[in-house]
Amino acid sequence: MPRILSTHTLHPRASAMLTGAGDLVVASALDAATLAAEARDADVIIVRAPLPAALFEGAKKLRAAIRHGAGLDMVPMEAAAAAGVLVANVPGVNARSVAEYIMFAALALLRRFRVLDRDLRTKGWLAGREHTVVASELSGKTIGIVGLGAIGQAVGHIAAHGFGLNVVAATRSVRPAPDRVGLLSIDVLIEQSDIIVLCCPLTPETRGLINRERISRMKPDALMINVSRGPVIDDDALIEALKKGRIGGAALDVFATQPLPPDHPYFSFDNVIVTPHMAGITEQSMMRMGTGAAAEALLVLANKLPVNLRNPEVVEHYRRRFPADT
Repeated sequence: MPRILSTHTLHPRASAMLTGAGDLVVASALDAATLAAEARDADVIIVRAPLPAALFEGAKKLRAAIRHGAGLDMVPMEAAAAAGVLVANVPGVNARSVAEYIMFAALALLRRFRVLDRDLRTKGWLAGREHTVVASELSGKTIGIVGLGAIGQAVGHIAAHGFGLNVVAATRSVRPAPDRVGLLSIDVLIEQSDIIVLCCPLTPETRGLINRERISRMKPDALMINVSRGPVIDDDALIEALKKGRIGGAALDVFATQPLPPDHPYFSFDNVIVTPHMAGITEQSMMRMGTGAAAEALLVLANKLPVNLRNPEVVEHYRRRFPADT
C-alpha cells in the first residue's frame, strides 16, 4: 500500500478521504533528520513544516510534495525539481480566514484593545475607559494591500464593502484590479496608507521589501500588518521605528525566526499585536486545506497529475520515473 507522510495531523475529513488509498503516517518530529528519514519510503508527503533539501535525495519513491496551504517557501523547489518530484498546493482556501484576521488586528490596534483590556483588568473601569478617547475608527481610512492574490483580494472586498475603507494595492499582476481597488506603486502606497497590509509571497524581490527607508515614509500614525512572511520586513528597522514612536503600531503573525523567542523586542510594545502564525488557521480553513491536500494526493496516487501543479517543468522527468502516469 502507498505510504502518505504528513508533517502534521490532518483534519478528520482529510484523513477519512485518504482511508484505503494509502497508509497515512504523521511525522514523529519536524527536525530535518527525522523528516528525511521518515520520508524515505513515502509516496506522497503533505507539507506543513519546512522540508530539508536532503529529503528529496533519499526519498526514491516520492511522487509528490503537497503543500497544506498556499505558500511554497516550505518546499525546496530546486531539490524537488531535480528529483522529479511534483509539487502542488491548495491556493485560496484560507484567504477568508486571513482576511478576517487582518480586520480583527486593525480594529484591535485602532481601538487600543491590548492596553485597554490590561488596564481594565489591573487598574479598573475608568483606567480602561481612558484609552477610548484616543481610539479611532476604520471607516474612511486608506488600507494599502501589498500583494493582490486570493488573500489580498479578500481583504480588499471586506475592507471596501464591509468597513467603508479606501482600498489601494501594489501588485505585480497584470490583471485588472478588483472593483473599488486602486493600484499604486509600493512607495506611493506606503506614503498614502493608514493601514499597510503585507500579503505578498516571500521571493528574492520581496525579501526586505519593507526596509528602513520605506518605513520612514509611513504616516506617523500608520499601522503595519504582516501576514506574508517574516523576512519581508526588516525587523531592526521596524523595531527602531516602534521605539521612536514613528508609526502607530503593528500586528505581526509571521517572523524571520519561528517560534519567536520570548524575549524578543516585539513583545515589549503596547502597540504591537504578536500572534503565532495563526492568521490562516481556523477549524473551517483546516478542513478546506486538509481536504484540498488530500484530493491532490489522491490524484497522484491514481497516476494523475495534481490540479494545482506548481512545477510543470518536471512532468517529463516524473513520467520517466513513474511510466504508468498519464
